[in-house]
Amino acid sequence: MRHLLNTLFVLTADSYLSLDGETVVISRGRTETARFALHTLEGILCFTYAGASPALMGACAQRGVDLCFFSPQGRFLARTTGEERGNVLLRQAQYRCSDNMEESCRFARCFILGKVYNSRWVLERATRDHPQRVPVEKLKALSSQLASALPVIRTCQEAGRLLGLEGEAAQAYFDGFGSLILRQEKDFAFRGRSRRPPLDSINALLSFAYTLLARDCAAALEGVGLDPYVGFLHRPRPGRTSLALDLMEELRPSYADRFVLSLVNQSILRPSHLEKQENGAVLLTDEGRRIFLGAWQKKKQEQLTHPFLGEKIPWGLVPYVQALLLARTLRGDLEEYPPFFWK
Repeated sequence: MRHLLNTLFVLTADSYLSLDGETVVISRGRTETARFALHTLEGILCFTYAGASPALMGACAQRGVDLCFFSPQGRFLARTTGEERGNVLLRQAQYRCSDNMEESCRFARCFILGKVYNSRWVLERATRDHPQRVPVEKLKALSSQLASALPVIRTCQEAGRLLGLEGEAAQAYFDGFGSLILRQEKDFAFRGRSRRPPLDSINALLSFAYTLLARDCAAALEGVGLDPYVGFLHRPRPGRTSLALDLMEELRPSYADRFVLSLVNQSILRPSHLEKQENGAVLLTDEGRRIFLGAWQKKKQEQLTHPFLGEKIPWGLVPYVQALLLARTLRGDLEEYPPFFWK
């Protein structure tokens, strides 16, 4: 099993990264500010325009260290990749499956099953853990709606119908999502999903969490030899990591959404950690991103029992385990891809 190592977050906007032997060096102007041993890192996330040296990018590619660049506001820009080491037979099976709509629908069905199942249990957990603070009857009704969708999704054979079922389930889930915000309700009110750009504080947090989760899923897929750009539910599109978006669907509710709720309900993030832009977009401040990323790293260290393997693993390895199971299914070692069913 792969080990969960550290992720280095570079948040200072004018920081430049370079390589000195086996050490990552961070500098501002001509002044060195920090050093980190490269072998202790599994990923480097740079929220800076200053960039990194070609030597460091090459070293990261050779050692499998995921090096990603974001704007200082948190918008994803690029990932560095080196010489392709993926299993050619595995990728051929992936491409054949993506080109076959029936096979693509078979995998897409599993991703959506996991998403709807986990969405339901996010609502159910709230009624169990906070029965005096949430509208139990409303959430139970929405949970029942999601439960009734599961057998329909499981037997659906048409991609268009599958997307319609996913959309209906997502609407039901987000109809109850605002009721899960138990503190700071006025400042973090949720009235519906808004993206590109997020127009309120809770959507800003959700979008940032999804960006980080997509990055983790893309790295996991590359790590097991799959092409993160060729998906089944999300059709291939230039520049889009479609398979990473597929894989993250089942992890959104239980991983990203519950993480965002914990930041708000535990007052780890406050209204002052977000700011509204002239175009109406709401983004995290520098301090808000530091708090968010620190909490994200702690979340990845938390242990859970994987529902399919029955083994205790850190949350941060869940995308990697699901990518492994997906690769095994494409190879024919598993009859059907086992979604991540959290409860």
